[in-house]
Amino acid sequence: MSIASIETVRPAAQASAGGPAPVIDVRSAGFVADGRVVLHAVSMQAGRGQMIGLIGHNGSGKSSLIKLLARQQAPGSGEILLHGRPLSAWGAREFAQQVAYLPQYTPQNLDMTVSELVALGRYPWHGALGRFGPDDRARVQDAMRLTDVERFADHMVDTLSGGERQRAWVAALIAQDAGCLLLDEPTSALDIAHQVSVLQLLRDLTDSEQLTVVVILHDVNLAARFCDQMIALHDGRVLAAGCPDALMREDVLESIYGIPMGVFRHPESGALISFAR
Repeated sequence: MSIASIETVRPAAQASAGGPAPVIDVRSAGFVADGRVVLHAVSMQAGRGQMIGLIGHNGSGKSSLIKLLARQQAPGSGEILLHGRPLSAWGAREFAQQVAYLPQYTPQNLDMTVSELVALGRYPWHGALGRFGPDDRARVQDAMRLTDVERFADHMVDTLSGGERQRAWVAALIAQDAGCLLLDEPTSALDIAHQVSVLQLLRDLTDSEQLTVVVILHDVNLAARFCDQMIALHDGRVLAAGCPDALMREDVLESIYGIPMGVFRHPESGALISFAR
């Protein structure tokens, strides 16, 4: 199947001009690295209360796209808007109050407790010389409660299990009090139980806090289970986008991953599940 023959279903935030404005609006963004085109005129939108999953093979451009959203690098063409303003128009501190980013590889050997790590999320609100006040402390406690890491508050981060450590990092993002969370493969080093736990946490926070979450996932079944919308990248282009049911089709999945794929419905939940043939 050719790329052109895949029916692309746009995310809900794009559905109508009269609907709520998207939080993130990517308009034909391109990116070149070392003379190679990494992203070709990529467009996407994400709104409040939406969890968007980026999927695709290694090297498809997922990490490059999320780094553009996080302003870790700038697009070479096109533009990206946050709340209707170009990313370049936001000051560094102002941007950090709106967008929290968790890279694929987090720092090791931190030599700090969980509460100290989570408190770092408050930096955009008071700065290096600002006072850590009652509101900051309350946000840190709320973030640890929401992510169920309160019992580890005085534990050193490096002594935690992989799943516990990842929850602590998510707590730091929540404490940042940003309405938009960007996560690059937050479950890549976790066992299946912790993968489900972390993604369920993100799903719950998206719903309860009306966050905008964009997350890179390798497991298409987990993406379909937890995300409202899925965007499949292939060689730096958007190959398909839409609700999980629109992408969980044998022909679409084969085009995304380049191997024969099958799909069936879970006998109890009815959810679509894919497998390699």
